[in-house]
Amino acid sequence: MKDSRSTSIFDGPYYLSIAGKLVATDAHFDVFNPATGEVFAKAPSGSPEQLEAAIAAAKGAFKTWSVLSYDQRQSYLDAYADALLEHRDELARLLTLEQGKPLKTMAEPEVDQAISWIRQIAARRIPVEIVEENDNHIVELHHTPLGVVGAITPWNFPVLLALWKVAPALITGNTMVIKPSPFTPLTTLRFGQIAQSVLPAGVLSVVSGGNELGPQMTAHPDIAKISFTGSTETGKHVIRSAAGTVKRLTMEMGGNDAAIVMPDADWQAIIPQLYWGAVGNSGQWCVGIKRLYVHSSYRNEFVAAFVEYARQQVMGDGLDPNVTVGPVQNKMQYDKVRSFLDDIKANGYKVVLGGEVDESRPGYFIPVTVVDNPPESSMIVQQEQFGPIVPIIAYDDVDDVVARANDSPFGLGGSVWGRDTQAAVAVANRLETGMVWVNEIHTQGIDIPFGGHKQSGIGTEHGHEGRLLFTNPKTVLIKK
Repeated sequence: MKDSRSTSIFDGPYYLSIAGKLVATDAHFDVFNPATGEVFAKAPSGSPEQLEAAIAAAKGAFKTWSVLSYDQRQSYLDAYADALLEHRDELARLLTLEQGKPLKTMAEPEVDQAISWIRQIAARRIPVEIVEENDNHIVELHHTPLGVVGAITPWNFPVLLALWKVAPALITGNTMVIKPSPFTPLTTLRFGQIAQSVLPAGVLSVVSGGNELGPQMTAHPDIAKISFTGSTETGKHVIRSAAGTVKRLTMEMGGNDAAIVMPDADWQAIIPQLYWGAVGNSGQWCVGIKRLYVHSSYRNEFVAAFVEYARQQVMGDGLDPNVTVGPVQNKMQYDKVRSFLDDIKANGYKVVLGGEVDESRPGYFIPVTVVDNPPESSMIVQQEQFGPIVPIIAYDDVDDVVARANDSPFGLGGSVWGRDTQAAVAVANRLETGMVWVNEIHTQGIDIPFGGHKQSGIGTEHGHEGRLLFTNPKTVLIKK
């Protein structure tokens, strides 16, 4: 294996990580650079037999990993964070190559946050609770590990969203098998390779491959829990498949997040936050602003200022340090986002920025597009675009805009912006979402629970509540 601790460039080869070993495959699949649309690497395509071997290794490793103390497991996770830090630059560059996000403003921060997340989670504990104690007995509540956790991870934040699952699963005594998205497998394979040098064999395995591996994981009797991040439609398939073995599930799925800018908002000051809340990562995040509601008293001025700020940004290859907006990650999503542009044009909605794709340009570039006041029934308002298209929608009445924001099958996140914090909080409390920000956006933390309502998810990630979901509650009654 080629090692690159002394350089920021790693170009393979890539292996599956199974039972502490780097495993080659007979088959491979292409990985595309979304900034060029060209193949730049080959990823190993794991077979069902290799996934079976990874699950068996994880089941075997669970017997010894689960009985270690928290402190012992923390030592391993701290060593893993140290190893990832040595490879930080190469991981960030690889992330930009396969995902497209700008290196300096998105990829490097993603890798840095993931490493920090491991260290912080490793320091957390779930203590034994004394539920009851009297002259006759003591009742203790323990939280025991589940077993093998299967992680199915997405292509928009492939490093962060995977390691967000790895850290709490492992510190609570579980083992894990990860299946990364076939669109962005390389960074996950690479941090899986790095893990084999510091973690006991079988504790963390990575098996890349096609979509056929997902159902094998979700139906497998030796996987106790699935932690999934992805689309709502794929999530529904996961739920159906997992039902046969009554798996535990944590599901973070799609969203159609609304941002409500209150009538009293200092709207000029918050345009950068709202812009990046919508367009950061080229609009490819589940909690991105998908619908931007602005009071009609200043909507025209707001739209003009928003467009002016957008014009200052540079779209291009994320390896260029001047670039602030990268491409859409894959051809499938590119075509989907283009269908929104087609619908906008077909219905004659007012486009004040963007709207036209440069067909001569290589790669999957969708220009940042601002649509001024499309109707509530429009495709761009009702559906999740997951791309750099921002509908700015007028409203007059706060009660009405809350009802419009809640009129969605999704309920992941949202935000409210206003000078009167108390009034903004009152509106935030009426939104039917798992997370809502007031006068900020996309603040996350290891002790901040994150999850969705409605069809945006099941369960919670992060926080004490999220860590508990990697355990079984076990009541122990002890007679005195």
